[in-house]
Amino acid sequence: CGQMLGEVNKERLVRGDSAQPGDVILLTRAIPVEGTAVLAAAKREELIPTLGSDLIHRAENYLTDPGISVVRLALAAAETGFVNAMHDPTEGGLATGVHELAEAARLGALVEKDAVPISQEGAAICSTLGIDPLGVITSGALLLAVPPENENFLRGILEEAGGLGIRIGTLLPPAEGVTILQSGKRFPLPRFDADEISKVL
Repeated sequence: CGQMLGEVNKERLVRGDSAQPGDVILLTRAIPVEGTAVLAAAKREELIPTLGSDLIHRAENYLTDPGISVVRLALAAAETGFVNAMHDPTEGGLATGVHELAEAARLGALVEKDAVPISQEGAAICSTLGIDPLGVITSGALLLAVPPENENFLRGILEEAGGLGIRIGTLLPPAEGVTILQSGKRFPLPRFDADEISKVL
């Protein structure tokens, strides 16, 4: 985070180890961002017959719209003083990013699968290629750990800055582990040591 937040005053610099059990985990963009563009460009001819050229064209533009820089949203969030931790998930996707966020704070985490926003383009491409969007490189999305009483305020700040502030889960005591809730049951949250796009590229 230090390099990413080089423009922020030292007192405001957000470190990953300040997060607390009970902090909510906010996500600033639908995922996967960078991976959607990479896959659309690399697998264009294979995907267009199934998904159509309009969707693939939109996906290829993800590098610039919404874009893969998180600096503006990171600065807007950090300046509130209400963010306990911030993480920029990249390779290994959102799932690996949540693991890294929890590890930095020495905590557990619970992600609600149904709460995770997956873009129409990203979902369609991942489904067609048979890969898990939670494990696809998602530079351009940012994870924030925020005290629950500041959640709504932070969401407003992120939306004003052109992002989202979607609550996808909660940080928990370390004994809880890092899990995902789907269909009413908790499972270990997968960790993608190799990014899912490596299966198809």
